[in-house]
Order: sequence, then structure tokens, then C-alpha cells
Amino acid sequence: MAVKAWTAETVVKGASQKKVVIENLTRTQIVMYAGASGDFNPLHTDEIFASKIAGYDTVFAHGMLSMGATGTLVTDVFGNGTLTGYGVRFRSQVFPGDTLTATATVTDVARHHDSTVVTADIETVNQKGEVVVSGTATAALPH
Repeated sequence: MAVKAWTAETVVKGASQKKVVIENLTRTQIVMYAGASGDFNPLHTDEIFASKIAGYDTVFAHGMLSMGATGTLVTDVFGNGTLTGYGVRFRSQVFPGDTLTATATVTDVARHHDSTVVTADIETVNQKGEVVVSGTATAALPH
């Protein structure tokens, strides 16, 4: 799934690209994210708390970890320095062992004299096809 940045000249409504953004998420990656973000909520780092007290099967990833991973596709398809908006909704937990695939689909292209403003729907699914992140991204692609 090679991703190629859209340009002002080539982007078209309906264009779509996808990328595996996390393959086989590990507990270590979740704990590393906790350290980087400073978010040590035990739902993400403490197996006993997550399963015995909170009632989940196991620990799960921070929503912002899933958003950040999804964002790698967004920056790949729009290129550096062009993003003007990015927002998501966390739809489902991401667990150790999950593989996430993100898709960006162009929903609007507005050509202006100095840039082309592109809006895309963003969706990330796990290996079961369950949506874990959905949202939109907007970029101003230079001419």
C-alpha cells in the first residue's frame, strides 16, 4: 500500500488512499506512548486494573495514539506544511495485537488562484474491519 502525496494538479474528488499505520500493536508501544504523553491512566498500562476493576478484556491504547498513527496517512497524502485542519472521533478501543489501516477519501476539491483546498474523510479500521477512528482533514495544496 504505497502512498503518494496528492498535488493541486492531480487531486480529484473521490480519490482514495490507504495505509497500514500500526501493525500488531504491542503493550510496550502503549506504555511508550503513555511515557511520551504523560498519560498514565491505568486503563492503558495496568492489566489488573483494566481487566479486574474496569471490566475490559485487557489494557487498550490511548485514543490519541490511534489519532496520531492515523495522522501519518494524512501527512503522507497531503504532504508537509499543507494541513489546515484535522479532527477525529474515537469510535472503538484499540487493543494489543491490533493492526490498524487508515483510509483517506477526497470529498471536496476547491481550486483557487493560489492553492487547491482539499477535504478528505478519514477512517481507520482494525483487522476485524471495525472502525476505531473517523474524521476529516483539510489541506491547502500549493500550485
